[in-house]
Amino acid sequence: MLFYYQLFIDNLNASPDQDTLMDRIDAMRTFVTVVNEGTFTRAADRLGMSPQLVSKYVSQLEQHLAVRLLNRTTRKLHLTEAGTSYHLRAQQVLNDIDDMESELGDLQREARGMLRISAPVSFATRHMAPLLSEFQSANPGVGIDLQLNDRKVDILEEGFDIALRIGHLKSSSLIAKRIAPVRLVLCASPAYLKEHGTPQRPENLRNHRYLRYSYMALDASQAVHRWLQSSGRDHGSDMVSNNGDVLVEAAIAGAGIALQPTFISGSAIKEGKLQVVLPEYEPEPMALYAVYAHRQLLASKVRSFIAFSDGFFGDPPYWDHFE
Repeated sequence: MLFYYQLFIDNLNASPDQDTLMDRIDAMRTFVTVVNEGTFTRAADRLGMSPQLVSKYVSQLEQHLAVRLLNRTTRKLHLTEAGTSYHLRAQQVLNDIDDMESELGDLQREARGMLRISAPVSFATRHMAPLLSEFQSANPGVGIDLQLNDRKVDILEEGFDIALRIGHLKSSSLIAKRIAPVRLVLCASPAYLKEHGTPQRPENLRNHRYLRYSYMALDASQAVHRWLQSSGRDHGSDMVSNNGDVLVEAAIAGAGIALQPTFISGSAIKEGKLQVVLPEYEPEPMALYAVYAHRQLLASKVRSFIAFSDGFFGDPPYWDHFE
C-alpha cells in the first residue's frame, strides 16, 4: 500500500492540468492487463475498450513515469527492467484496491448463484463432501456444480468459477490461493516389502516395481524422483494409471511401490495396510490450491468459498494424522 499512498501524495502535489489519481489508476490497470494478456488487442477485449485507447493509456503512463515500461515489436511485447518492477508493484496495488472494494461490497451482498468448481477426482471423492455441505449451510443462496477431472481444465473456456489444483503451480495470469499442504510418500504393503525387501536408499528403487501416476511430473532434482525415472530401472514392469486410488489399492494388494499423496494413502498407512518407504527422502510437499481467473469484480460466491476453504482441512490436514 506504500506505493498506492505515494501515488496519492503525487496527485495531491500535481498541478490542476495533470492527470487525476483515478486516471492514473486506470492507466495502471490498463498496463497490468496488457502484461497479463500479452497483447494490446486481448487487453482491449478484457477491458472493453479499443486497442488505440489501451495504447494511449500505456504511453501516458510511460510519459508520466519518464521511463519505458514495454518494448513493442510487431508480434510481441517485452517488459523492460523498469516495467517488470512496476508490474509487480502495480499488480499488488490494484489487488489491494479490489480487495478493499469487494470487502465493502460484500457487507451488503449475500453470496448467491451457482458456483462451478473443477476438482481432482480422488481428492474430491474422499474429502470435499463435508466442505461443500458446510459451505452451503453457511451460504444457503449458493448452488454447487462440482465436476471431477484430473486434467488441467481451462477455467475461462470451460466456464468454471474455481479449479482446485494440486502441485507446484507455475506463474500465470490466474490467481491461486493455497488451501492445504499435500505430502507425497512412497508406500508399499508389508507383504510386498517382506518378499522383495525394503529399500534403504533411493538407488535401491531400481529393483522394485513402480506404480506410477501418469499425471505426476517427476523432479530430477529430488533423489526419489530421480531413481524412479532412472534408465537403470526396468520400466517395462511398472503399472501406470491416471487414478491414484487404483494405484493405492494395487499397492495394498502387493503390486509394488507407489508414490502417492497422503490424502489418498494416509488411511491405509494408519491401518497398517501400507508402510511408508524411505521416509527420510520424502519429496518436497506440494499444495492444494484454489485457482480462479480474476480479482476484479470477483463474485461474492467465489470470495466466500475461498475464505471458507482456507484452513478447513487443518494444517497439518487431518489426513496426515497417521504417525
